[in-house]
Amino acid sequence: MTLDINRPDLTVGVVGTGAMGRGIAQVTAQGGMKALMFDAAPGGAAKAKAAILETLKGLVAKGRLTDADLAKVDANLGVAEAMADLKPCHIVVEAVFENLEVKQTLFGELEDLVSADCILATNTSSMSVTTIAAKLKTPQRFAGFHFFNPVPLMKLVEVIRAADTSQATVEAMVALG
Repeated sequence: MTLDINRPDLTVGVVGTGAMGRGIAQVTAQGGMKALMFDAAPGGAAKAKAAILETLKGLVAKGRLTDADLAKVDANLGVAEAMADLKPCHIVVEAVFENLEVKQTLFGELEDLVSADCILATNTSSMSVTTIAAKLKTPQRFAGFHFFNPVPLMKLVEVIRAADTSQATVEAMVALG
């Protein structure tokens, strides 16, 4: 499995649109990649997109971003109404609350939904990445991708190898980070 992070259609799915998920989607979109947000709460992803754009409008008003920058982010931020909308993603990063059963169930569903070469990643800061991956059929494409809060201000991300994570997955995540 190889992933070209410079491909023009690179799409990063983000599951969970709380503070961390919003931040991950924002930096992805600002970095020129497509970010497709999904939240289990109806309307949660649309609300997250509106909040991100509102924050960036404030940066435009302060002269830190241009209107063109804002338009680029707006174009790069997508909203998934259903988890099935994440099917075309090349990478999916989970940013839901810290509950092992919830994370394992989510990744099991994602594994059956996305393509076989889609990388799955968790943003967990407190759980074992290997334990989260334990029930996956293809744990070699799974890694930790831990951002620090607030994501748009902290230029730091950890790539965490699980017991079965492939070297290609690690290299792709490091390049993406």
